[in-house]
Amino acid sequence: MKIKPLGDRVLLAIEVGEEKTKSGLFIPQTAQEKTQTGTVKAVGDDKDVIKVKNGDKVMFDKYAGTNVTIDNVEYLVIKMQDIIAVIE
Repeated sequence: MKIKPLGDRVLLAIEVGEEKTKSGLFIPQTAQEKTQTGTVKAVGDDKDVIKVKNGDKVMFDKYAGTNVTIDNVEYLVIKMQDIIAVIE
């Protein structure tokens, strides 16, 4: 299945957090804090508002967007205004 965001929305693949600390302790998935970074997978059709492109790694607001799971991969559909920064 493919998702094409509309308007000023962006589809992000959410990055998975570290499962192990630097000292070697394992952190269960349920205890991990949700990451606030992801990779742009698709952009909407409002080219005047959208300032990111496919493949960009971005940081977004903590409570932004709508979670979607496709083929066991977690995605997030968010508005462009909820993207805080591009990570280079």
